[in-house]
Amino acid sequence: MLGPSAHVDTFTRDNLPPEDSWPDFLLDGFQYPERLNAGVELTDRMVEQGLGDHTALIGNGRRRTYKELADWTNRLAHALTEDLGVKPGNRVLIRSANNPAMVACWLAATKAGAVVVNTMPMLRAGELSKIVDKAEIEFALCDTRLMDEMVACAKTSSFLKKVIGFDGTSNHDAELDRLALEKSVLYDAVPTGRDDVALLGFTSGSTGTPKATMHFHRDLLIIADGYAKEVLGVTPDDVFVGSPPLAFTFGLGGLAIFPLRFGAAATLLESATPPNMIEIIEKYKATVCFTAPTAYRVMLQAMEEGADLSSLRAAVSAGETLPGPVYDAWMAKTGKPMLDGIGATEMLHIFISNRFDDHKPACTGKPVSRYEVRILDQDGRDVAPGEVGRLAVRGPTGCRYLADDRQGQYVIDGWNITGDSFSMSEDGHLHFAARNDDMIISAGYNIAGPEVEAALLAHPAVQECAVIGAPDEERGSIVQAHVVLAAGHEASDDLSKALKDHVKATIAPYKYPRSIIFADALPKTETGKIQRFRLRPDA
Repeated sequence: MLGPSAHVDTFTRDNLPPEDSWPDFLLDGFQYPERLNAGVELTDRMVEQGLGDHTALIGNGRRRTYKELADWTNRLAHALTEDLGVKPGNRVLIRSANNPAMVACWLAATKAGAVVVNTMPMLRAGELSKIVDKAEIEFALCDTRLMDEMVACAKTSSFLKKVIGFDGTSNHDAELDRLALEKSVLYDAVPTGRDDVALLGFTSGSTGTPKATMHFHRDLLIIADGYAKEVLGVTPDDVFVGSPPLAFTFGLGGLAIFPLRFGAAATLLESATPPNMIEIIEKYKATVCFTAPTAYRVMLQAMEEGADLSSLRAAVSAGETLPGPVYDAWMAKTGKPMLDGIGATEMLHIFISNRFDDHKPACTGKPVSRYEVRILDQDGRDVAPGEVGRLAVRGPTGCRYLADDRQGQYVIDGWNITGDSFSMSEDGHLHFAARNDDMIISAGYNIAGPEVEAALLAHPAVQECAVIGAPDEERGSIVQAHVVLAAGHEASDDLSKALKDHVKATIAPYKYPRSIIFADALPKTETGKIQRFRLRPDA
């Protein structure tokens, strides 16, 4: 039974899936009041607890305390409600790279009772339009350096009423910043319900059709009060750093919610390359790092060359499989374990993880407290220990898709079926086997093969194509496209480059095929369905 709501715009609650299609929620131990606003809990509440002078955010060359962050977000919230007309329950899209201003906008919109949709800065207008239409988004807050695609999206949207720019640098010289400048630092945040939707996390899945996962105010705190507290043991002395975009729930949790919940500091990098992260770790003595195994490989090499990363007490790896040799090398070099884990946008964050006192190479660990897992065969029966099957999980968070028939595919008999294949040992340790769909995970990014295929097929030189994930030592996997050319076109290095550039210009650049193989024909079934599995190197 849902609790009270403060939403005037009831779109998200109206479009929750039927409660009988929800997973089982195991909420014992997570007691929150009926009225709960996550934006307040992560800012003003920390000031009330005496942490106002502690550093909250580090980015763009300066530090901001919790008091400064609370004041900043309160001013912005005034501007959103008084000048833009944002009402509780309205969806607000934020387009930005990782920087303090993005965090401030997210918190301000949350305080105003809005439902926030954080988006990747690399998305093109067509991709943004799908998100805007799905969530019926009326307002967009955009870093002024990224306005072109956002404006192009607004021109074709029947929903998007207002696009307003903010300054993602430290200058605070954009329309939203100027509106907020003269506002009061005191703001009566909207008394949202703990069961009000606070965040829509978009995931393309294996079809390329956007799915919006719906997360309540309570969920944002649960992942901190669960995983971050139990596994990481976060304290106000911690300094976080990492590479995942805040637009991903993995990044929002690891680089905003977790540090802010416990009075710690978050360092934010717009370009979170391994060298940049190494510099930040050394400069600010970062203690907790969130990134993919590919970045940890570079860090290991940097330590061989003299970099001092000894301040790190927790190296969290997620987004792709952690190879055993990387884990072993990290242990040998630092004497500290690398904490492999797995999460999902549908689950909001990590729900299986290694611990500081319980870790193994090539092992994802055990469920976070209050999560339960099963390994199932195709008929939904538990497999024997050591056998590979489908991962099923339930706990305090879980899947609720926004108006999507695929809810019934993800949630079966109260369990979230994540699309991952695992085995579980006799003692309960879980070992990742593979994804059981066509999602390609490359350097921590989830890329839907059909979306890349659609982009390639829009090029006149392409008659047919099939996209797979090909093993790659540095990135885990890369996008590999097998292309049958249309009549009148010949395979060449120049055409290969042209196809890659075409994809980069059509969809987010990180999705482009790094390998293109020209073929005379693609393997197919008798009914004409392409057999992608036959294109894989191990086929």
